[in-house]
Amino acid sequence: MGFYFSFHQLAYQLRWDSIFQYREMFLRGWLTTVLISIASLLLSILLGLIFALAQRSRFLPLRYFSKIYVEVVRGTPLLVQILIFFYVVADAFSVSNRYLVGILTLSFFSGAYLSEIIRAGIESVGKSQLESAKAIGLTRAQTYRYVIFPQAFRQTLPPLAGQFVSLIKDSSLLSIISISEFTWNAQAINSRTFSTLESYIPLAAGYLILTLPISLWTRHLEKRHKYET
Repeated sequence: MGFYFSFHQLAYQLRWDSIFQYREMFLRGWLTTVLISIASLLLSILLGLIFALAQRSRFLPLRYFSKIYVEVVRGTPLLVQILIFFYVVADAFSVSNRYLVGILTLSFFSGAYLSEIIRAGIESVGKSQLESAKAIGLTRAQTYRYVIFPQAFRQTLPPLAGQFVSLIKDSSLLSIISISEFTWNAQAINSRTFSTLESYIPLAAGYLILTLPISLWTRHLEKRHKYET
């Protein structure tokens, strides 16, 4: 009620007509965010799985390298990583495609978190099951495929979904390197129309459309797996 009263006292009138003419710009930005998020999610899952297994490797240099990667990435802000990756790393390798740089940066950032989530899921499998798998003659690869991964998936599903949602929202930080995604387009529309509220309400709704189905789908899978167990 207090917010409504304050809003009413300002005599602010929503000017959706000034925003409606930029609807295609909103749509293009939203689709760009979808594509960036999907590409980053797929690559981050691969990186997370690789580094999770690397942390369990018997080869010490590989294990320590993986741990350093995870700690450095998780201990530094994503915004700083984007700037360093774009202005230092990408420039050193002559990579000028901002979208590629954005996808790689998001993937390396999210991959560190997914690595810890997957590693925790793998380690949650009881040693007795690993010993049983070894006793019946399963190889290390078969043990991971038929014993560890199916159970680890159930354990990691909620945190994985949470990380996916965070990654989608974190993609908004790519606007700092002028990637024409959803947030950058909303900011551009706001600078043209000076309609801040009208520019950012569709922005919030657009991200909600992306993240809400993931949350609901994850809850459905959680209930189904609990029923099966």
